Amino acid sequence: MSLGKNIQYLRKEKKITQEQLAEIMSVSRQTISRWEADEIIPELNKLVALSDVFSCKLDTLVKEDMSADDLIYSEIVIKKVKAFRMARYVMITPNPEGGVNVYMDNWAQRSGLLNFQPDAMKIGWDFPYISSELQNRFNLRGYVSAYVLPEGFETDCPGVEFANQEEAEYAVITIYDPFVAAFDRISNAYKRIMKYLQANGFREKTKENILPCFEHEYEKEGITCMDVYMHVDSVSKSDCFTSFS
Repeated sequence: MSLGKNIQYLRKEKKITQEQLAEIMSVSRQTISRWEADEIIPELNKLVALSDVFSCKLDTLVKEDMSADDLIYSEIVIKKVKAFRMARYVMITPNPEGGVNVYMDNWAQRSGLLNFQPDAMKIGWDFPYISSELQNRFNLRGYVSAYVLPEGFETDCPGVEFANQEEAEYAVITIYDPFVAAFDRISNAYKRIMKYLQANGFREKTKENILPCFEHEYEKEGITCMDVYMHVDSVSKSDCFTSFS
């Protein structure tokens, strides 16, 4: 573990220069450089201030190797996702993800979707409309699984709801091997996006006909990956343009 490396890692993640951090901390740029090189250790009041600036626990800043997350998470990018049509289904059970994904895979076979496009994209997200009583008394959760329908595909196969998604911009992060520690890695991905939005002046955005967030699981070079998407306000920065059709 290196305190200096943690300071450098968090500074770069927040996308600020040594000069900017020095101004925030009321020290010289050379002091920031010496902190990051582990030549000197910040005083306690400065460590507390750094933990506030980077929105992290003081114990984590001092004791943990925060840069190890680079092996688990990609950098966060802003992507514009084209409008698409989807078929979706929700299940409410104590563990809904597995059941609803199997259901949608069966539907994709019956409907002919996987014959039309074998690599049709499947996405999913938590179903938010569960009462506190159902959650606390019966331990029930909801999860939605959906297939993005390619252009030209038509079916009257029943058992799903069809819906349209408008073009929208999302903050996106990739998790590598998300199910090694699913609860921690996936929830931390959402937290990282929220911190990124806050640090860079973006806002999470809710709008009708646009999913607030969703997940896409896939295999890449033998590694299970999951992309987490969170809808944000329009930005003026350069965008990656992503199409699901």
